[in-house]
Amino acid sequence: MIFMVFKKTRNSWLRRRWLDFRQGHTIYLVFLMTFANFITIQYSLLIERVPTFNSMFPSVWIFAIIFVTGYLPLAIIIGYWHRKSQWKVEAEALFKENKIGATMWLFVINMIDGKVTQEEKEEMRAMLSNIIKRDTKIPKDNAKTSEIPKQDKETTGEAKTESV
Repeated sequence: MIFMVFKKTRNSWLRRRWLDFRQGHTIYLVFLMTFANFITIQYSLLIERVPTFNSMFPSVWIFAIIFVTGYLPLAIIIGYWHRKSQWKVEAEALFKENKIGATMWLFVINMIDGKVTQEEKEEMRAMLSNIIKRDTKIPKDNAKTSEIPKQDKETTGEAKTESV
C-alpha cells in the first residue's frame, strides 16, 4: 500500500531528541569549538614561533580579532556562491531521496488521474491532519488566514475549509 512509507518512518521521542542533539551539536557547538580551536592552534604553532608574526600579534586576542575580521567576509562570499550555485544540486539530490514527498506527489497525481480510492484519501487526510496537530500552535496574527481542511459530514464527503 502507498502509505507503508509513513508507518516505517515514524520517529519516537528518543529518535527526535537524537536528531535535535546532532543538529545542535554539529551546526552550532562544534562550529564554535573548532573555530576557537583553530585560532588557538594557529596562534600557538605559527604566531608564537615566528618572531615576525609574534611582533605583529602580541596576544591571541589581537590575532583572533584580525583573523575573524578577514575570515567572516570570505566565509560570507563563499556561502553566497554556494547558495547561488550549489543549492540547486543539493535540492535536486534531496528531492530524489525524499520518500514521503514522492509518496505525496504520487498520491496527488493518482488523485488527478482518478486512481485513488476513498480509503487512500482518508488515510492521507488522517496522516496530514496528524502532522498539522503535532505542529506548533498558529500565532494569533495568522489565525484568520490559516485554514485547515475539515471533513463536512453533512455533505457528500467533500472537504470543507474552515478558519482556525
